[in-house]
Amino acid sequence: MRELVPRAIAVLCRRGADFASAEDAVQEALVESLGRWENGEIRDPLGWLVAVAWRRFLDSVRSDSARHSREMTAAADPAASPATPNGDSSAAVDDTLELYRLCGHPSLGASSAVALTLRAVAGLTTAQIAAAYLVPEKTMGQRISRAKAKLRGVRLGESGSIRTVLKVLYLVFNEGFSGDVDLETEAIRLASDLRARRDHPEVSGLLALMLLHNARRPARFDSRGGVVPLDEQDRRLWDRRQTAEAIGILRSALARDELGEYQAQAAIAALHADAPAAAETDWPQIVEWYDELLALGPNPVAALGRVVAVGEAEGPHAGMAALVEIDPGVPRREAVEARLAERAGELPRAARLYAAAAESAATTAERDYLRGRAARAANSK
Repeated sequence: MRELVPRAIAVLCRRGADFASAEDAVQEALVESLGRWENGEIRDPLGWLVAVAWRRFLDSVRSDSARHSREMTAAADPAASPATPNGDSSAAVDDTLELYRLCGHPSLGASSAVALTLRAVAGLTTAQIAAAYLVPEKTMGQRISRAKAKLRGVRLGESGSIRTVLKVLYLVFNEGFSGDVDLETEAIRLASDLRARRDHPEVSGLLALMLLHNARRPARFDSRGGVVPLDEQDRRLWDRRQTAEAIGILRSALARDELGEYQAQAAIAALHADAPAAAETDWPQIVEWYDELLALGPNPVAALGRVVAVGEAEGPHAGMAALVEIDPGVPRREAVEARLAERAGELPRAARLYAAAAESAATTAERDYLRGRAARAANSK
């Protein structure tokens, strides 16, 4: 039923319901579906969901006299007549792609767009989204309500760009796993769904990038939850089936010769995946892909990644020279400098830099890892 949520919302929006009312009506219909689904009472899930949600919407319109004229207009439109559980021709039209774009509308901030996408497109509850972001349910509910209010009056077809949609999905993916919601898996599901609806090389690039990162997931942490860096991961734990799928998707996208940032990032991830061992990584080619990525536009994080690649391909001193160009405020810059100093044999300096980097770490696991590296460098002779 969750997979049908965006389609049902899109049908109601196309009929004339505003986004907030459509989303509320579909959620109410979902609640009503509980039990009936398992009992086999719902033979046509999408038609049933649309029919019940549309009746809920009309009921809410009728209860508001200020919207009386709008109700009459909707009722007079044959395309907007209430559906029946046994069939609804308008439900056969899939506007889910437009709903993705609506949730990524430029009027919304990043956090609001992510929350609304998870609620309306992924079909998660407010409680699940709140748990995933470690905020109170009331806070998340207010965030979603404000986002829906900003979209009042915005119709399908007046929505954000595909680039914004991809950015939102990548933000979802990068949140990882928390609460009872696996946001990496949700983001991959949504990106795969989007790719089926939108033939665009960057959509394929993002899906490939997500799959490549997710394939390494079993090796990213040790048994105690500690961070395991890429060069120390047990590559036997990587999901090779997922990797192969990602590379196939990426090759198809690159063949169209319309390079974008997600394709370039996926190409870098694919080179890591291709290496049987960390020592066999094709670092010179990774540097070239970073150059391609940076040619597409300024990207401080990618620029720092290029420094790491240069340090591996040409040695730590070359990496240090490239690091001079990176703004001191770029996240993880000190950690990269510490790694280069360690490889250059400057252990006291590396220890200080690792300790400083730990103070600004984004997670407890990352902080513990950096403190461990600082202690290791300080105690080395």
